[in-house]
Amino acid sequence: MSPALAPAVGRIVAADGLAGANWGSARDSAFQRAIGNAQRRFNRCARCTSYVCARCWSPEQGLCHNCAPDTAAEAVAAQRRGLNGMASEQDYAQGRQAGRSYDVTTPRQLVCPQCQAETHGTPFCPGCGHRLAAQVRCTSCNSPLPDAAAFRPGCGTRR
Repeated sequence: MSPALAPAVGRIVAADGLAGANWGSARDSAFQRAIGNAQRRFNRCARCTSYVCARCWSPEQGLCHNCAPDTAAEAVAAQRRGLNGMASEQDYAQGRQAGRSYDVTTPRQLVCPQCQAETHGTPFCPGCGHRLAAQVRCTSCNSPLPDAAAFRPGCGTRR
């Protein structure tokens, strides 16, 4: 730095310090006013110590809605939970009823051997159309043959 600029730089730094000292107290007082304004607009819950707006405040109880929920709203929510629970139970019972006729012994191909697509137990591959559920049938009566049977139990025809 040149010797001619040193006194000017020193004055600028000193002026910044003086401005900073005044600005700090002004900032502090503005901050205190902002806190005062916020305290008038928000309420502090005595139970959870959270600050909440007027919409989330219950003046009758002096608590926030999280600590003192609206009884009518909670009753309606409980009714909806009960309704949803009953609907779920009925759906489950209907699924159990439908499951009674589901043959769990039927072999299902869950992955296509040709394209490796998931088949979800369908008779044909949704990816390539490959026939998956080719059940062996009796040549004389066209009834399905059990997997390990050498003869058709109903008509006696050899496999």
